[in-house]
Amino acid sequence: MDPEMDVDAPEPRGTKRAAEEDEASKKPKRIRVSSNSRSHVSTYPTNNATRLLIPIWWTETAADHRQWPRHRRESNPSTLIRNEIANKTKRDDLPILCERFTTSKLKQFEDLSSIGTYGFRGEALASISHIAHLTVTTKTAGSSCAWRAHYSNGKLVAPKPGQPAAPKATAGRASEEYAKILDVVGRYAVHCSGVAFSCRKHGDSGVSISTPVTANTIDRIRQIHGSAVANELVEFKSEDRKLGFRSSGYVTNANYHVKRTVILLFINHRSVESTAVKRAIEQTYSSFLPKGGHPFAYIDLEIEPHRVDVNVHPTKREVNFLNEDEIIECICQEIKSNLTQVDSSRTFLTQTLLPGVRTMEPAPRDPDSTDAEGRTPKTPATTKKPYEHNLVRTDSKVRKITSMLSPAVLSATEAETTSGILDEGLQYETTDREPLRIALTSVKNLRASVRNAMHNTLTETIASHTYVGLVDERRRITAIQSGVKLYLIDYGMFCNEFFYQIGLTDFGNFGVIKLDPAPKLIDLLQIAADAEREAPSSRKAKSSEKNEIFDNAPDLVARALIDRREMLNEYFSLQISAEGELLSLPLLLKGYLPCLGKLPRFLLRLGPYVDWTSEEDCFRTFLRELAAFYTPEQLPPPPPPAENDGNEVSPDVDMEEELTKNRRLQIARMLEHVVFPALRSRLVATNRLLRGVVEVADLKGLYRVFERC
Repeated sequence: MDPEMDVDAPEPRGTKRAAEEDEASKKPKRIRVSSNSRSHVSTYPTNNATRLLIPIWWTETAADHRQWPRHRRESNPSTLIRNEIANKTKRDDLPILCERFTTSKLKQFEDLSSIGTYGFRGEALASISHIAHLTVTTKTAGSSCAWRAHYSNGKLVAPKPGQPAAPKATAGRASEEYAKILDVVGRYAVHCSGVAFSCRKHGDSGVSISTPVTANTIDRIRQIHGSAVANELVEFKSEDRKLGFRSSGYVTNANYHVKRTVILLFINHRSVESTAVKRAIEQTYSSFLPKGGHPFAYIDLEIEPHRVDVNVHPTKREVNFLNEDEIIECICQEIKSNLTQVDSSRTFLTQTLLPGVRTMEPAPRDPDSTDAEGRTPKTPATTKKPYEHNLVRTDSKVRKITSMLSPAVLSATEAETTSGILDEGLQYETTDREPLRIALTSVKNLRASVRNAMHNTLTETIASHTYVGLVDERRRITAIQSGVKLYLIDYGMFCNEFFYQIGLTDFGNFGVIKLDPAPKLIDLLQIAADAEREAPSSRKAKSSEKNEIFDNAPDLVARALIDRREMLNEYFSLQISAEGELLSLPLLLKGYLPCLGKLPRFLLRLGPYVDWTSEEDCFRTFLRELAAFYTPEQLPPPPPPAENDGNEVSPDVDMEEELTKNRRLQIARMLEHVVFPALRSRLVATNRLLRGVVEVADLKGLYRVFERC
């Protein structure tokens, strides 16, 4: 061919260009990124092992053939020599297998909206081929033999027999890199059931990890993490279609705890890390494990692919997904529910002390004396004295001597006013009746709702408190100390919740307060109706309809209670005769007597304020009314000291003040010696009780202010 024919003719001068050509010349040139490699994320053997465990053709090869790819890695831990991958890649695809942007996950553009894997740009094998000697062995079902190909820098190359490998050194020591590889392989060995895994260090005869194909998840955890973990596993499952997720896995119960939290988290079958998940799991276990204990958890979380953002980190070790807080909360609630069901016993390690063995105490020696070799003997270390601002000077287990004395043997002044009130007419009798086992679903649901609303810190505070004293009977405030802090609490709110919980725990097994003589039910209801009629709120809205309601209320409530007297006696120990006599009341706490002045109002409220149509609502509302009846009433403040001005006091006023004074002494004694000791051992403090607690002093804060005085 003539050389002149290969040269384009020069463009004549003065030729005009079209407007479209001028605009096209101004457009920026298209950027080509084919030379930009992501091999920097595959610098470490751990990253390489991750890509071998999750190949880019995972979905098509594994799902279509109902098996997962087999991987074999032969390398020195300190160097990356050769990676051999066995798969079902077709022979025709081998030339482009390690080129960048080669992927079989996308067949059409619409597949981008439904792709469920972690990478689809085809850079994993390309990156590995740039830093390692890569060999691929493949055999499809219709092929009579297997094919093996060698790759270097993303290209198919011919094998060079006899040429020694020139490995590229990796960062870090061999033992450190091998430990990281074991961690990655161990995680996927637990997750990938139905796949056999083995990992062996180059040059060693033994296998570090070997899991058979038939091993289930618990067996894999036992083989990799030990029997101590596998023996204490609890399975959980959670699903929410609205949030688009499904989770399952295994967590350890309260008998197992270690110094560091171990979480195997898989999101859409990829091992990832999540600080939010780890923090939530540790917070869930804080109420089950001792201080300093941490759990083991394996969580398999599947989220709809379009809700997950996987391109937030170069190594894709971290991911973001929609509704993260709600999904984590659902998982933690399911874990907490399962732990609560199995938290019936704990295992503690003990050491038996041999009989007759005494601890050897060093004999006192002169500090100036020396031994035979001229050395001064070492003195044993003494226990450090705690700082005064951290010193707890009270003990919640210590009882006052007055709590063991009856009111009759108190001081003469106090006995004259309290003995008749506290012990007159009270006689306790113990029966041999077997306790009833309540299996009602409604009662179990009510008990579970209390446990779910428990506040751990407040419960521990009440369990370790020391009673200080009664502050205000009108506002029902007492002072308690827990640790180095002083609190004011609303004992009316706490007693109401406490007696409600007693009603749930002792349901059907209450004691009995017998009334002798038995009052008429209709008379008590009429007293309550008249008191409600004369209440200030009722007097402001007087009408003929309200008067009619108050007139008919005693008969309606009495008829309703008499018709249900068998159920009231069986479940609540409230005995009513067929003639309408009130024979007994339920006894919730021995040594505590409710104010009988509240009895008429309690009986009247059983009509309109108890839901008799639903079993669970009936039990809940009745126990709430019973707890309100048992809650100590508000008392007026004590009158100022009377001055002798010669005026005589009315006998009725004097008697009322005397009764109020006696009731004040009775409440003070019952709170200190009966109610608060029972709160310490039985109360489950719920979240709603936080409103009734105020911290008024802290020993550390006081020392900061007054330690220089």
